Amino acid sequence: MAQASKAVISNSSKEENRENQIYENVFSEIETLELPLGTSLRSVYDDQPNAHKRFMEKLEARIRNHDREIEKMCNFHHQGFVDAITELLKVRSNAGKLKVQVTDTNRRLQDAGKEVINQSEEMIRCRVQQRNIATTVEKLQLCLPVLEMYSKVREQMKAKRYYSALKTMALLENTYLPQVHQYRFCQIMTENIPRLREEVKEISMSDLKDFLESIRKHSDKIGEMAMKQSQQQRTFNSVVKKQTNTSNERKLFVANGMVPEHMNVATSGQIQDEEDEYEEEVLTAQDLVDFSPVYRCLHIYTILGDRETFENYYRKQRRKQAGLVLQPQSSMHETVEGYRKYFNQIVGFFVVEDHILHATQGLVTRAFTDELWNMALSKIIAVLRTHSSYCTDPDLVLELKNLIVVYADTLQGYGFPVNRFFDLLLEIRDQYNETLLKKWALVFREIFESDNYSPIPVANEEEYRMIISRFPFHDLELEKQPFPKRFPVSQSVPEIYKEFKEFIYASLKFSESLHRSSTEIDDMLRKSTNLLLTRTLSGCLQSLIKKQHIGLTELVQIIINTTHLEQACKYLEDFITNITNVSPETVHTTRLYGLSTFKDARHAAEGEIYTKLNHKIDEFIQLADYEWTMTEPNGRASGYLMDLINFLRSTFQVFTHLPGKVAQTACMSACKHLSTSLMQMLLDAEVKQISMGAIQQFNLDVIQCELFASSEPVPGFQGDTLQLAFIDLRQLLDLFMVWDWSTYLADYGQATSKYLRVNPSTALILLEKMKDTNKKNNIFSQFRKNDRDKQKLMETVVKQLRSLVNGMAQHT
Repeated sequence: MAQASKAVISNSSKEENRENQIYENVFSEIETLELPLGTSLRSVYDDQPNAHKRFMEKLEARIRNHDREIEKMCNFHHQGFVDAITELLKVRSNAGKLKVQVTDTNRRLQDAGKEVINQSEEMIRCRVQQRNIATTVEKLQLCLPVLEMYSKVREQMKAKRYYSALKTMALLENTYLPQVHQYRFCQIMTENIPRLREEVKEISMSDLKDFLESIRKHSDKIGEMAMKQSQQQRTFNSVVKKQTNTSNERKLFVANGMVPEHMNVATSGQIQDEEDEYEEEVLTAQDLVDFSPVYRCLHIYTILGDRETFENYYRKQRRKQAGLVLQPQSSMHETVEGYRKYFNQIVGFFVVEDHILHATQGLVTRAFTDELWNMALSKIIAVLRTHSSYCTDPDLVLELKNLIVVYADTLQGYGFPVNRFFDLLLEIRDQYNETLLKKWALVFREIFESDNYSPIPVANEEEYRMIISRFPFHDLELEKQPFPKRFPVSQSVPEIYKEFKEFIYASLKFSESLHRSSTEIDDMLRKSTNLLLTRTLSGCLQSLIKKQHIGLTELVQIIINTTHLEQACKYLEDFITNITNVSPETVHTTRLYGLSTFKDARHAAEGEIYTKLNHKIDEFIQLADYEWTMTEPNGRASGYLMDLINFLRSTFQVFTHLPGKVAQTACMSACKHLSTSLMQMLLDAEVKQISMGAIQQFNLDVIQCELFASSEPVPGFQGDTLQLAFIDLRQLLDLFMVWDWSTYLADYGQATSKYLRVNPSTALILLEKMKDTNKKNNIFSQFRKNDRDKQKLMETVVKQLRSLVNGMAQHT
């Protein structure tokens, strides 16, 4: 129990000590801290019963403890306090005396210092004035540069030195004015500077507009000078080449039998003139236009921080000017000067842009110039393609080509791509060839109109050599003949050959300077020459052959001419080869279509010969006047037929110069047409009756035709080939004259039939006409037995022929 009691006491003591420690801590915080006491008091009241009462008891005990300590301290210092009060009472009397003495001393001191004070105040006033003066001088020294700079700005503005004025304004605004910004005049200056800048912008923009107008007016002159410089460079490069090549070219043309006037060798004077032209001074864009406004305006806008606005304005205006420059005049295609002015303006525009590109930094970029060029290129190509299509003069087209080449070379020298112009030139070359073809079509027509279509007479050796030099005619037999003699061709042949060479050289002119290889030029020349052959000359020949005034003699001469022109095509190929130095053995070399061209012309002429010959035969046939009811023949051939045969004989004698096959074909065609015409005359529906006497007279005419055929009017026929043209007539006439109907009907359809070429329908028509004649002329024949038998036989034959005709119709 005792141990338990001790333990309880010990625990109670510990608890009390802990509680006392808590209160001690709280009182310490209360006494020392100035913070709110909520936290400390809360720790006392939390989870403690009767906490308030116990706290108050502890607090009262604490207060009493402090009161005892205060009382002890006051008791300890009380004696000292009493002693101090006693001392103060003793000093009070001495303090009054001291106050009187101090007051007197102060009065006397004040009286003595009044003069000093006055002098000091004067000194202070002077010091203040001196300080104010120094300050004023200092401020004026700060203001003077500002005023000087502002005055300088005004002078620069008056002298139109705007860039310098902007520099001065920037220095004034950023360096000087901030030092004296508190003064009113500085504020006025500060307000004026933006207005001055705007004034500078407006003036510089006005100068820029004047500059743009100036270059708009001078673009054509600038372009003219640039193209002239490019042309002079080309001329200079060609001088040496011309000196070395002209003699070779002359030898070339002499070797080919012609020296055109325009190919004469340039004299030393001409070459000197070209060199003098090259040495002539050429003005540049800088010489013609003052670019300082654009530089000045660019610098001004750059300083003002508005460069982008300036660049956009400049580029916008130049785009508008580009649109105006690219707009051609409606009559530009009429003269080369119209094209030259158009090119000069465009070249001048882009020369200026190129100068601006290289003379400024960023005002014009390569991308901008490329954009302008691409836009312009498409429009220029379209304009040239349209206007060049109106050109009908090959000389104008050639001058346009030369202008385009110089124009392209000029712009290429400034870095612009010009390949599309050379592609355009290929198109214009086709048009140039078309104009050449039209021009030479007129030339050929004039040659054909003036030709007499007779062999060329040669009186002496000189005339012979002159013709040989113009046309490569080589005939050993002709050379051996004595003078005077005749060339088989007419005057048009050497003239046409000469014109072909002229055409080739004219076509070559366009191919020069196109940056094409010799092979391509060779191909161009051959193709254009082929067009001249196949279209122009062929068309002229076809038109000539169809003309009414061209007779058989002229047609024969045309055939002879085309034969020799065809042979001359080989020399034209050699002529082109010598010009281009391209071997004709090259795989891709184009051949001249002379064979087909002249072959077609000959065929047309031959066909026209056959047509005209048949037409002439028809004219003679129309003169025939048979008495179809005659009882007895005249005993001789008809006059019209003898005239026709005489005409055929004389005509075929002219054909001796033609190729044998042509003459034979013409002769065979004439005989067949004559035979057909005579057969149609017998079978004509308008001829209702034919007597035996008429048949016999008709037989006499056919005999003359057969005799003509057997006389071999044209050599080369084998046997009786030509007589076979009249075999149908001969068998028909023999059948009626012999009256061999039994043989005809018995052998009909057999290959060995004597009357194999007699058609039943033909025999029927002719027999019915004779039957009607017999009925009319032999009214009383029915009373004679022989006549009755003949009539019955005729009726029987007619029935059998009709049966054969009907059988043939059913069979078909």
